[in-house]
Amino acid sequence: VRSDPSIQQHNSLPCLPPRRKKPASTPRARRPRIRTAKPASRELLLLTSMAALSAKVIQNAFLAQDGPRTRHNPRYTCDFCALNTRSMHSVQGCRLSLADTSAKWLNTTSTAWISFGKQGNISCNATQGASDVLSIDKVDFLKLQNGSDIRGVAIAGVEGEPVNLTELVAEAIAAAFAAWLLNKKKADGLRRLRISVGHDSRISAHKLQNAITHGITAAGHDVLQFGLASTPAMFNSTLTKDAINHCPADGGIMITASHLPYNRNGFKFFTSDGGLNKTDIKDILERASRVYEESAHCGKQEQTGVVTHVDYMSIYASDLVQAVLKSAGNKEKPLEGLHIVVDAGNGAGGFFVDKVLKPLGAVTDGSQFLEPDGNSWIFSSFH
Repeated sequence: VRSDPSIQQHNSLPCLPPRRKKPASTPRARRPRIRTAKPASRELLLLTSMAALSAKVIQNAFLAQDGPRTRHNPRYTCDFCALNTRSMHSVQGCRLSLADTSAKWLNTTSTAWISFGKQGNISCNATQGASDVLSIDKVDFLKLQNGSDIRGVAIAGVEGEPVNLTELVAEAIAAAFAAWLLNKKKADGLRRLRISVGHDSRISAHKLQNAITHGITAAGHDVLQFGLASTPAMFNSTLTKDAINHCPADGGIMITASHLPYNRNGFKFFTSDGGLNKTDIKDILERASRVYEESAHCGKQEQTGVVTHVDYMSIYASDLVQAVLKSAGNKEKPLEGLHIVVDAGNGAGGFFVDKVLKPLGAVTDGSQFLEPDGNSWIFSSFH
């Protein structure tokens, strides 16, 4: 009926009105298909959903392996990453603009990510405007070198002296020292080191001791915490043969900044060969810089090393007494008749009076500033 123009012209069939032309509609945008390897992890599904529904920025995606972490890896960070973050530049520090190209990028790369090694999870930081998974400040590690030591500002409050020796920095330095020490001993990654850690009386000592401890144990090595100690004692801990107290240590770290003001602190390092030289310190700081940057992507690691508290200063003081007695021909009181006055400067050397000089027969009347006091900034770390 519709094909007869005469019928349509006279509109003789009102029951069949002419069809109205359907208005043109805007084609619906097709949701991008995102293929993933099976089984897809929850983190990956979250990532792909965000890519389809959001126009924000996802930054720093990386592939974290599900398998157990390596306990004795001197690299400290990212040892559990299935992808090598140094060689996979498309993973480390990547920025996915979730607009027209983002879904396509994910569509072509998500499967490839999961195809490396074992099945893993993709973790990412989707905070808009952030540049790292962990928010950390940029640090020029080489500026912390002070000859054969490391020195920095650990306490805020002094104008023009921003803090650059933070706990995260200390963790990275400790992990780097463990890696350096492992390399020096030409040991493989399965070797478990013992590293002694001591400090002077500075008020920043405890937080840095905890950070150093975490950096070492997270790298899979053990820590001997001595607490308040002297610098010579830390070196001596690498020589002392005392299995009950887990000595000798493979290496030692003294947390101190010598005569510098109260807001400063730093580290001295020892092996059984003595203190480290300038070249060694530079090597450690370069390693620490890499560890620090990688920690922004991998986050903090689980502590797998063991921490043991040792009263080493009592052992050290006893060894000093025995050494003097031996050199004096085993005379009972070789310092008898001598009046020795000690000014310990509220540092770590006050133990000499009661634990060394008096047992050897010396008179110590007049000795002062024997008690540790980190607020006495002029003398706080003489040891």
